[in-house]
Amino acid sequence: MPASSRSIDDEYGKLFEQQAQMSRLPVPELSATLAKYAESLEPLLSADRLAHSKRVIEEFGRSDLAKELQRRLEARANDPSIPNWLEEWWNNLSYMGYRDPLIPYVSYHYSFNDDPECVRPNQRAAKIICAAISFRRMLVDGSLEPEMAKDKPLCSHSYKFMFNACRIPDKPSDYCRIVQYRGNKTVVVARNGQFFSFAFSHDGVSLSMAEIEATLDRIVAAADSNAAVPVGILTADNRDSWADNRKALLQASSVNAVTLDAIESSAFLLSLEKSSPVTREELSRAIWHGDGHSRWADKPCQFVVTDNARAGFCGEHSMMDGTPTLRLVEYVIRYKHKEEEEKAGSSAVCVAAFASLPFVTSPAVANAVKKAKSVFNVGVSKQHLNVLNFAAYGKEQIKRLGCSPDAFIQMVIQLAYTRLHGAARPTYESSMTRTFLHGRTETCRSVTNESTAWCRALADSSTTTQERIRLFRLALEKHTRLTREAVAGRGVDRHLLGLRMVLRPGEQKPEVFEDPAYSYSSHWYLSTSQISSENFTSYGWSEVTPKGYGIAYNIRKDSLIIHTTCIRGSYGLDSDRFAQAFETAAIDVRNMLLSETKEQQ
Repeated sequence: MPASSRSIDDEYGKLFEQQAQMSRLPVPELSATLAKYAESLEPLLSADRLAHSKRVIEEFGRSDLAKELQRRLEARANDPSIPNWLEEWWNNLSYMGYRDPLIPYVSYHYSFNDDPECVRPNQRAAKIICAAISFRRMLVDGSLEPEMAKDKPLCSHSYKFMFNACRIPDKPSDYCRIVQYRGNKTVVVARNGQFFSFAFSHDGVSLSMAEIEATLDRIVAAADSNAAVPVGILTADNRDSWADNRKALLQASSVNAVTLDAIESSAFLLSLEKSSPVTREELSRAIWHGDGHSRWADKPCQFVVTDNARAGFCGEHSMMDGTPTLRLVEYVIRYKHKEEEEKAGSSAVCVAAFASLPFVTSPAVANAVKKAKSVFNVGVSKQHLNVLNFAAYGKEQIKRLGCSPDAFIQMVIQLAYTRLHGAARPTYESSMTRTFLHGRTETCRSVTNESTAWCRALADSSTTTQERIRLFRLALEKHTRLTREAVAGRGVDRHLLGLRMVLRPGEQKPEVFEDPAYSYSSHWYLSTSQISSENFTSYGWSEVTPKGYGIAYNIRKDSLIIHTTCIRGSYGLDSDRFAQAFETAAIDVRNMLLSETKEQQ
């Protein structure tokens, strides 16, 4: 087991100066959570099933066991040795203990807008590397400021896993290895199934952009003139298989131990993809997964540049959610290299020394690569992907219509899904809880009595426009309230998980957790989340169930980008049809609200 050489407790500089004062994630009142849970079932269940589930919930709430489980959970939350009562459970159940391949089922991606200043792929890659190094430098020297939510600092714990870190496959659960920043100032470059490494700083002086580009040119020439067994594909295999194959690599040759250490301890990875995507969907696929050969899916930060100078970011999700990496890539995209302006007149460009990172592959390893490639191809080929660029309006008009942009999009999603599939089904919206120490996310259950009443009203020709608008605004208000409660740590799902986790061996599981409504209502037919940037062509991930969609939305100033994934054909799902349904619903909602504005004039 490779050891971490950097302590997880190391905290210094501005980024972490607020950590000691941060509030701890609360345990909500049991009665409030159970009432909210019962209400969330109302728009999802038939009358008979709802009556049964409400009886089960009420009996659980009155039971001595429920009170004892709540007491245990509160004791855990008050334990000074545990920074966050949810953290260990959540990280293991949702990520480290999850055994399906990271690609496509865990990792997410951001596809960047084109950069008119960079026409050559290695030129763009060099600019990205310079920017990422600059961001890392601020983190390491302590000058990076903490993120803020209005006047509240956000927890910076996840930044410890951004650079010089790597997920390591193991059984029954993976773990994250973090290494010292000092002495590990290297970038790993993947190209044509091969890996290379170079130091980005020598004697305290970072390479210039021109020097990095020249180095990348040499690396590409070396990679394209040779072939190798694409060992990187193993990182996209089932986690247990990858754990076994990592051990096989180590047993095959001591060379592999050196290569694995170099990759895992590097600051970050750059993938130079041998593709030239044109469409939005092609770009998303190139950034998200490519052909799997020139990736190391375990690295938290992988920048990707294609042969036609398009670029993006692929993130491993286990220890970092989207907001820290959004901050990183926004910095990277907007980065201006001042040193380059000063050196513009200089013609002296040095090529940095780089090292090949070879793997010695035994027949067993070569066979494992073939199997992993098959798993990868099946997994990514099942993903039906649509990237909708909805240009009719964006955040500015939504706000002029008196609506919360996020709640507005959630209602459009509900309307589109209901029209397409005939009913509302359990929907997950990720809500950030990083105002709490080691906080990550909570679920906002987007399907409510108010949202379904509004969707029914739009399907009823006898309902007046005024009534539809009234119901719509009630749905927005309810969704906004639920989101605020989730952000404040007062959601349903994490609390119920905590009560389940404090059960002791031999104790009978309460009926509330055996009730089919519990598993059904948390089986996310729609998994949704917002990351908004004017600098992205798209961002997204996969669905979380074969029965559902993964819907990532970017609310830009004057447009919307909706990235939809599903397994087409299964359960009547189709991302193209959903995108069309969303577009129609978005126009209908806008027109509905504009009619209100016209009547007021």
